[in-house]
Amino acid sequence: MNAPQPAMDKQIHPQGKFKLSVGQHSVAGRKAQNEDAIGIRIPDGNLLSTKGAAAVIADGVSAAEAGKEASHTCVSSFLSDYFSTPETWSVKQSGAQVLTALNRWLYSRGQGFNDNSKGYITTMSTVIFKSHTAHIFHVGDSRIYRLREGTLEQLTTDHSTPVSQDHAYLARAMGLDVRLDVDYQTAPLQSEDIFLQTTDGVHDVLGPHAIQHILEAPGITLDKRCEQLVEVALHKGSTDNLSCQLLRVDELPDAQVDDVLNQFSQLQFPPLLEPGMSLDGYRIMRELQGGTRSHLYQVEDMASGAHYCMKTPSANFARDPAYIERFVLESWIGSRINSPYVVKVVEPHRPKSCLYYLTEYVQGMTLSQWMREHPKPAVEEAVFLIDQIARGIRALHRRETLHQNIKPDNILIDGNGQVKIMDFSACHMAGIAETATPAQGNLTPGSASYFAPEYTLHKTTNYRADLFSLAVISYEMFTGQLPFGGVLEHCKSQRDFLATSYTHSYKLNPLVPHWIDCALKKALRFDEERRHGDVAEFVYELQHPNPRYLEYHQRPLMERDPLKAWKIIAGILALSQAASLILLLR
Repeated sequence: MNAPQPAMDKQIHPQGKFKLSVGQHSVAGRKAQNEDAIGIRIPDGNLLSTKGAAAVIADGVSAAEAGKEASHTCVSSFLSDYFSTPETWSVKQSGAQVLTALNRWLYSRGQGFNDNSKGYITTMSTVIFKSHTAHIFHVGDSRIYRLREGTLEQLTTDHSTPVSQDHAYLARAMGLDVRLDVDYQTAPLQSEDIFLQTTDGVHDVLGPHAIQHILEAPGITLDKRCEQLVEVALHKGSTDNLSCQLLRVDELPDAQVDDVLNQFSQLQFPPLLEPGMSLDGYRIMRELQGGTRSHLYQVEDMASGAHYCMKTPSANFARDPAYIERFVLESWIGSRINSPYVVKVVEPHRPKSCLYYLTEYVQGMTLSQWMREHPKPAVEEAVFLIDQIARGIRALHRRETLHQNIKPDNILIDGNGQVKIMDFSACHMAGIAETATPAQGNLTPGSASYFAPEYTLHKTTNYRADLFSLAVISYEMFTGQLPFGGVLEHCKSQRDFLATSYTHSYKLNPLVPHWIDCALKKALRFDEERRHGDVAEFVYELQHPNPRYLEYHQRPLMERDPLKAWKIIAGILALSQAASLILLLR
């Protein structure tokens, strides 16, 4: 005899780690027709990331002439129109625009009835799951509950006014008035959260304890639990239509930028910290860096003894929303990069009481300090470090992120010679830039001595901008000097850049091979299209002599550099003519 198989919920997880189980049920009950409407849409692909998944429930007002049409129109139109709004719009903007348009359409259709209160009128509640946040839109007396860790909580407020013990009238509804007042709120999501949406035919006769008892029933699917809610409500005397939806969060995707901003941008700024003080269980050991924009401390976890770096915002910007947003984005960008060559952002084990973030603590020195101690290192040693820096840059680029501040002070070298790129404050992300956030729009790249000319000339930047910065650092490591005589930071126009002169690295350090200098010169082209395709190609040419470069130096000077050859010829001719003139005069 075969053992019975456990009931399975309908799981929908079209993208990555996001997994959502759903169930729903709707019946007319003791009424002749069902004026409720329900619907769930979970899109595929990128739309799930940009717009989320939506569940809608609507209860057409039975006293209205077209309550059924109103409820069905709201559900079908919202699930269609919401996902058609621009992907760059926020959930709140998209939902509000669609609901406003729906309400106006319902209200205008209701003008054909003698009594406006008997037109296209319906309640409507919507929950949209996007990344780690539930976005709730609500108008009327349908309800949304959340069951979390054994606690059932009603998230919405009924928009109804009682007129007697058994009767109440709707104070707000879709199509009731030309002006729509919708409740909007957000709620953070956790794995195993269960969201329940019901119409009044269910929750008017079932109390919270009865609802929770059914929701926690073991071994049955979400669809079956919805059916039980309806059956029990009918058994207890419900005389209305009965509808409910259940959505369970089985697994969450990686946090998106909106979630991080919503979670942390409301936190207070921490006070100025001093050694010996503690914050959220972290003891301040010493200040590593202080400035007008931020502070960096070495801290110790008082529970585990582990050491971290804590970065805190400067109180000078406590009233600057763009700065706060940028600081929060900085930690989020860093948390998405997983590479041994990039400093790791650490997720704290305890809730934050104020705004800061933690990174791993790297005991070592900056590349600036290393270059002072090694003014002209062995070529192999320099290439070894450059290769690690390039690997860190590639890890950023794989996450569609430009660092934009690659410079020696932002590169750490630990005691084992391991490179770690740090500081995400100037990072540019393509996905964030598309939304035109204030912080992204006001972003200024890093040090002018190291960043690419396209920043100064206000040209479109790409990954080759970080390549240029890496090439500047590489030239400095090989020679002890900045390329172009260190005048890049003074260049303000195209003419200024064209007036500069490249000094071959082997002239400053004879140990640098000609083919490495050719790779450096190519990566330092002012026209980004003439540089290498990416940092990996550049490093490969540092490690493997390019035959074209070797052939280049073996070719006659007239072929390699005609202008220089003619200058030399002209100089020789001038000297010979001067010598002839001297002989004649004698």
